[in-house]
This record gives sequence, structure tokens and C-alpha cells, in this order.
Amino acid sequence: MTTLYVTDLDGTLMRTDKTLSRYTLETVNRLIDEGMLITYATARLFQSAYEITKDIHFNLPVITRNGTVFADPIKKNEIEILQFSEQDMNNLKILLGDKIRKFGFVTSYIDGKIVKNFGNREISDGLENYTKDHNDKRIRIINDDQDIFEGNVIYCTLIAKKQELQPLYEEMRKAGNWECVFSKDTYGEDYWLEICPLNATKAKAVLKFKEKMGCDRIVVFGDSVNDISMFEIADEAYAVENAIDELKKKATSVIDSNDEDGVAKFLSERWDGDKFVTDIDG
Repeated sequence: MTTLYVTDLDGTLMRTDKTLSRYTLETVNRLIDEGMLITYATARLFQSAYEITKDIHFNLPVITRNGTVFADPIKKNEIEILQFSEQDMNNLKILLGDKIRKFGFVTSYIDGKIVKNFGNREISDGLENYTKDHNDKRIRIINDDQDIFEGNVIYCTLIAKKQELQPLYEEMRKAGNWECVFSKDTYGEDYWLEICPLNATKAKAVLKFKEKMGCDRIVVFGDSVNDISMFEIADEAYAVENAIDELKKKATSVIDSNDEDGVAKFLSERWDGDKFVTDIDG
């Protein structure tokens, strides 16, 4: 029986300081080298995720942007991308209006490269904090006479206080032919509203991956709202101790926190235990 292991990154495999511990690096590398099928599913763009995970020998496609993009960690490029339809884009422009310029940015492909289109007006504190924390060369400042939705749009992100985004989330969730994730920032008090194409969820990406790989079982790990969908379709789902209560209620069990190498410890114990049973049976 073949098992596919899928872990979230921020708040799950990664520590609170946004790094991977030496134990996690060495353990996951050993397991991959011994044949474990493991990948990650993250809200991050591939380039951002790769910078953090580049010392791990991931050899399977990875899931980024909450299921919007599959990427190859060996060739370091995107291999499958979901995009909004023309009709959905028209509806997004109407519903988001000037809110996207104040609270967020639009992630697009232009000439084969990912860019983040930001407005040039006064922005929310949450968005300002994001730009200060991310020295990102992909950021493009869009003037009022330019279309912030320029390019092949794959993602819309808004960052602000919960009360500022909650009404918009409810409106977007009910109105469109797309996926919405509304969650608290792993590292701060702001909330993120992320809007991506229909079927761009971690769950649907994981199921697609399972089918392509011909795996029998799925075991997943997570900590936040955007992990709920894959918890609901997994054969086993493990929440780290620092996970939100909503996710813990859907978990098979709760494991050690992200700062205690919970995922790596579990994987090692499961893998080494299975090998021990196989050796005895053999």
C-alpha cells in the first residue's frame, strides 16, 4: 500500500521563526532518500517556498498558492497553473473595485514571469507591513491609469484587520465562481483574504496528485484554515499542537508543535515503525 504524505509549511513544518530546524532537515532528507513519498502544500508562491525548503531533497511536484500552482522543485519551475476565466475576471474587477488597491495586490503572469501588482495609493497597515517584511523584486507599482489586474491573473490577496475584510469575504464567498480563504496571519494579528480560481484548493490539488501518483492513502499535516479542505479528504490528518481549534477538531490526532519538530518526529516514527514491521513479516 503506497502512502503520500503532504505537509503544510508555515506553522507546520516550519518553525515560528520561519526556518526549518536541523533535525527536520536531516530527518525529512533521510526519509526521502529511503523512499518516502512526501511533498508540501502551501499558500506561498513557489519561489518563496523554494528559498525556505531548498535544503530538503523534495523530488515530487509541490503544491503552491493553495492549490493554484504545481511546481517542480528539481527544475525549479511551475508545471501546472490554474487561472481565472475571462468572465470571472470581469466579476472580480467589479466586486473588488478600489478595495484591492487599498488592501491588497494581484498576482499575475506577465511574459512568463510572476509579478505582484500593487496600487500606488494609500494602503492598509496590514499591506504596508507586508511590503516592509518582503523585499520582493516581483512587486510592480500600478498607477491609477493602469489595470491592476494586468496579465494572466492567478491570485488576489488582501491584508487588513478582520473587521475591515470580513464583509468583503462574505460578499466574495457568495458571489463568485472562485475559491476564498479568510484566515489570520500565522505571524501577526492581520487577516488575509485570498481569492483564487475555482478548484484551486489544497484538497483538490492533493487528490489530483494522488491519482497521478497512483497512491492508495493520503496523510496530511497542517495548522490553519487553508488546511481544512485537505484534512477532510485525507485518510489521516494530523494537526500540530499550535494549530487552530477548528482544525484540531477535524484531525485524526494532535502532534507536537511546529517548534518541537512535530511533523518530522511523526514521519520518522511512522516510517521506521513500518520498516520494523516489514522486516519482521519478511
